[in-house]
Amino acid sequence: MSENVVLSLSGGMDSSTLLLRCLAGKMNVTAVSFDYGQKHRVELKRAQSLVNYLNSNGHNITYKVIKLDGLAELLNSSLVEGGDDVPEGHYEQDNMKDTVVPNRNKIFSSIVQSIALSQAMKTDSTCDIALGIHAGDHAIYPDCRQSFRDMDMDAFREGNWDSEKVDFYTPYLETDKFGILQDGEVCCVRLGIEFNEVYKRTLTSYKPIKIGDVWYSDYKSASSVERVEAFLQLDRPDPTPYADETGPVSWEVASSHVKEVLLQNENN
Repeated sequence: MSENVVLSLSGGMDSSTLLLRCLAGKMNVTAVSFDYGQKHRVELKRAQSLVNYLNSNGHNITYKVIKLDGLAELLNSSLVEGGDDVPEGHYEQDNMKDTVVPNRNKIFSSIVQSIALSQAMKTDSTCDIALGIHAGDHAIYPDCRQSFRDMDMDAFREGNWDSEKVDFYTPYLETDKFGILQDGEVCCVRLGIEFNEVYKRTLTSYKPIKIGDVWYSDYKSASSVERVEAFLQLDRPDPTPYADETGPVSWEVASSHVKEVLLQNENN
């Protein structure tokens, strides 16, 4: 690993845990988030909140939000403003392909590559690109697979001088969300921070619900189902608040629903 890293921070559980891992590894972190017209852009506020929390606890992170104005109206995906309703269920179901944003990771990757190479050239050092992609994404999102990462890096190297100064850091590529959470527990101890304080500042919901001035995670969209499943496996409640069309709900309600979804998925 390089001492320097540019991390694509969505505000979700995976990239937030990767941020902890990079800090625990004593890396100099520049985190960037993207506002591309996603329906769940409240995740950007969660990302900023997490960065603020970590910085206040002695961990120095440079953070920027990159706006891609005008892109959403040209995209075909249920995840962006103007798209169809976000489907519910488990990631393994075919309708989850509606949550694919065409070429999203390539768009993000190209920008992050540019930043990482710029930093490497300015400092005459190396710089890694950190992505929180994991094994649970492979079936639905082709741009989260190792084959794509390899070809994307080949294109980057072909198109840039000094590209050897940049490499990818994807430690969760063969890990599921449960494994990521386990790593998060370890990193929190190493960094001297509170697990619940970290994860209540993350959002893994494609259908967040706003009640008053408070945003809640849903527990029925695929990303939420997978997150709840990971916390069930970890045997601890998720500190992020949940809600549905009736209002805020307890962890017990959210987790019970996900248990039913998982059981139905096994039976099918």
